[in-house]
Amino acid sequence: MDWSLRACGRHGHVTYAPDDPALRGRLRADTAMGEAWRCLRCGDFVVGEVHGSGPAGAAPIVLRGRALRDATILRLIAVFRWVKGVLVLAAAYGVWRFRADHDAVNRAFKENLPLLQPLADRLGWHLDQSGVVHTVRTVLAATTTTLTWIMLALIALGTLWMIEGLGLWLLKRWGEYFSVIATSSFIPVEVHELVEKITPTRVIILLINIAVVLYIALSKRLFGLRGGRAAHEEERREASILEVEAATVARDTGGGSPGTRPAARRTDDGPPNGDGRAHARPRNPAGDPQSNSSGEKRANRSGERRSDDSGERRADRSGDRHSNGDGGPHSNGGPPARGPGRPPPERPAQ
Repeated sequence: MDWSLRACGRHGHVTYAPDDPALRGRLRADTAMGEAWRCLRCGDFVVGEVHGSGPAGAAPIVLRGRALRDATILRLIAVFRWVKGVLVLAAAYGVWRFRADHDAVNRAFKENLPLLQPLADRLGWHLDQSGVVHTVRTVLAATTTTLTWIMLALIALGTLWMIEGLGLWLLKRWGEYFSVIATSSFIPVEVHELVEKITPTRVIILLINIAVVLYIALSKRLFGLRGGRAAHEEERREASILEVEAATVARDTGGGSPGTRPAARRTDDGPPNGDGRAHARPRNPAGDPQSNSSGEKRANRSGERRSDDSGERRADRSGDRHSNGDGGPHSNGGPPARGPGRPPPERPAQ
């Protein structure tokens, strides 16, 4: 699922025209239907008027891609926390109303419980061994002071979950820390309940809370995990279309501000000229004694090779003149030398 396109389909595109001309040109295009601006969320060009303009630093922060998916999940967790908070606050209100009519409720419970006995017998439900009935009897036996403390505890718990939901819905950093700490504090209590009695509901609730803690801590890089806050901000900047385009413009302009002329780079071939190109310089300058000595050595070796080749060629030509087969003036009466491709001479008969 493309979370960016899904969000643009529901809430519309987000376009912005920065004041810098170079950056503005990378976000704007001319079409047959008019000018089009690039959406900061999905990256598509949208025909129509731009939604906002101003400095690049004042552009709206638009979540896209993975950050948008994480925001959706955090807001679902926030809704779940709000539902739990509302139920707990409702229970606190019920305890407060019950505290005022404690005696009347206790009397009504004792009078009406026997009326449920025939129905319980048909269903095979033993009222005396029921956990619900035992809990109700415990609450009814509590004093007014105990009920007051229970009401205050429920109010505190409900308020805690409401604040946690608010921080997660607003995608605040403090809300993420608050959620991880608050949820982690209830995990030992849930483990203790599992030790007493294992039920599928308790197991599921424990696994959900552990998954929520690990997901928020790892995805948001809390407590220094996976690079901490610095790595989280860097990941957000890399996903921002506006910041990526601004970095591209700065790189094209040689690291300066967008719209400036590229700075000439110095190369090994010499200093740059006015056009940003480097002048060629000799690899072995005359003022370098090491390069001079190396050049002299190479020249000497080259001269030696050329003299050897010249001597060999002169020797070959001299040998050809002295080795003619007709006993010429340079044969000195000896047998002619056998040149390449000539048959061996015949010996005279004795």
